[in-house]
Amino acid sequence: MKHLLIALNSVELNNQGGWYALIPPGQQIIGRDGRRFTNPNPQIIIDQFALNGADLPVDIEHATEIKAPQGEPAPAYGWIKEVRVSDIGAIEGRIEWTDQGQAIVDSKQYRYLSPVFYFSKDNNAIIKLTSAGLTNQPNLYLTALNHQQIPQEDAMSLKDIAKALGLPEDASTEAVLAATHKAVNAAHTPSLDKFVPRADYASMEQRALNAEQKLNQHLQAQTEAMITTAVDDAIAAGKIAPASKDYHLAACRAEGGLERFTAFVASAPVLTQTAINSQVPPAQGSTTQLTPEEKAICSQMGLSEDAFLKSKGV
Repeated sequence: MKHLLIALNSVELNNQGGWYALIPPGQQIIGRDGRRFTNPNPQIIIDQFALNGADLPVDIEHATEIKAPQGEPAPAYGWIKEVRVSDIGAIEGRIEWTDQGQAIVDSKQYRYLSPVFYFSKDNNAIIKLTSAGLTNQPNLYLTALNHQQIPQEDAMSLKDIAKALGLPEDASTEAVLAATHKAVNAAHTPSLDKFVPRADYASMEQRALNAEQKLNQHLQAQTEAMITTAVDDAIAAGKIAPASKDYHLAACRAEGGLERFTAFVASAPVLTQTAINSQVPPAQGSTTQLTPEEKAICSQMGLSEDAFLKSKGV
């Protein structure tokens, strides 16, 4: 069983608002080449649009169906944003034109709108709208599109829809329509056990950010306390001079600094009183040379002599 993609009689455009008739109502819809179609259940077309979840393109001369499959450009000049059933059972679409599309409509460069749809050969019932094209020669492209046949696995018939919905393939149109309605409603009203309201999500997200900020502050305070303790203990043990405390505090705050300082202190000798006195910062602007003990500190800490001198205020 084959299902055809076809362009119907073109609808003359107007620029008086965004709603346009796309598919006529009823059991007798006659194409320009004489083929007959039906639109017995327009709600199926509405539901298929909702399940598709995307706007449908309005191109020029059905480029979406003809050029795009060949890898050629097929830009949209408008988008079908909504579809509805009119009082008489016709399918209408609200089109949002691009700037170029609006200019084409206003200038009447193209005067007709030709919809493209899938239909079932079982009963010629239209089941899904796919696009629409701006055209001035609907007969020419009608013939071309009528000959574009879609393989069974690429088209969706009423039986395909029934199977996708978990219904028997011979399910009635009414049963398929009811199941489609249920699927659409479920998509628009998800179960709260799987989703949460946006406001609740935003509140939980803010609480998580606040907790993360407090944790970071706590960790920073803990790290600072560890650095201060390590430096004070090293001074008390005579491993570094009190005059170099600020330098070692700053060095420990660098990435990996506390680990390097701990390793240095573990292997550093106890300073003599002479070495400790030699590390008293000299007057601002004076120059000095490092003592052998200070050079040993620089070597073990991986520091330059200039950096050590700066830490002493030289």
